[in-house]
Amino acid sequence: MRATDLIVTITSLVEQRVPTFLWGAPGIGKSSIVKQIAQDKEVGFIDLRLALMDPTDLKGIPFYDKESHTALWAPPAFLPRHGEGILFLDELNSAPPSVQASAYQLILDRKVGEYELPSGWAIVAAGNREGDRGVTYRMPSPLANRFVHFEMEVDVEDWRLWAYKKGLDERVISYISYRNEHLFTFDAKSDAKSFATPRSWEYVDKILKSTITKELLLDTLSGAIGREVGVSFLSFAKVMNRLPDIENILKTGSGEHSDEVDVLYALSTGVVSAYLKDKNEEKLENILRYTLGLKSEFAVMIVQDLQRNGVRMEHSEIFKEWVKKFAYLLG
Repeated sequence: MRATDLIVTITSLVEQRVPTFLWGAPGIGKSSIVKQIAQDKEVGFIDLRLALMDPTDLKGIPFYDKESHTALWAPPAFLPRHGEGILFLDELNSAPPSVQASAYQLILDRKVGEYELPSGWAIVAAGNREGDRGVTYRMPSPLANRFVHFEMEVDVEDWRLWAYKKGLDERVISYISYRNEHLFTFDAKSDAKSFATPRSWEYVDKILKSTITKELLLDTLSGAIGREVGVSFLSFAKVMNRLPDIENILKTGSGEHSDEVDVLYALSTGVVSAYLKDKNEEKLENILRYTLGLKSEFAVMIVQDLQRNGVRMEHSEIFKEWVKKFAYLLG
């Protein structure tokens, strides 16, 4: 299931307090979309990494109560006491069975020990699949049956939309647009420690914005996305030196029109990124005017990327001209 569809679906289930479980390969953004749901709803978000916990971390520590002459459990401070939010149980199936048992009680009864989860809080869990080369324990059927299960897939268009909103380096967005298959190169049969994932491409963005020297850049990128992909990315990044003047395109609506595919991918991303950083009506008109002379598939890519990022252009006379020229590609 695509991330955009998962956000809509899980949001609805969170509102009904239906426990959900999100499955997927490492590094594809499972925890990020759950956090985004909480941010969009403006509610609390608590991320518990169950693989790092002991049973008492959830249930609490027992103590003797003098008044009742009984043993009670002191609930942990990190569990919510009031309000609304999402309690995210990450790496649930990587937790030892004893920890899963404590989580089972919390999920089943919404309480564990002396603690009770406030009514405004929903439970969402996540974990890697058994074939993903991680440490996993088979989830007991009674526990699995307490969730609505979804498997998250990697989708390039979803990632590109996220990358634009996040403000990732346009070289990264351009490269993935050009080489879709390099967004996610994880192979469960390989022993490689570094491989490309949506998460590791976010690391690449931070590496490019760091003070690492050119001499050390390849080795550093290889540590994030693997040597082969790192070499390919840096080779593509050199394309940025062959781009037409993007600022001039935004100011005048005119500029060179390349026939090189790699240049056109980089140009398309560069134009959209530059506009999203500083929007105004004149620049939008100039972009539309410029795309009238572009290869059709890249003209459509630019306009669709702008629309996915919430840019409205239906009122523009130039856009009406644009639609007449490229209408046959919009179906």
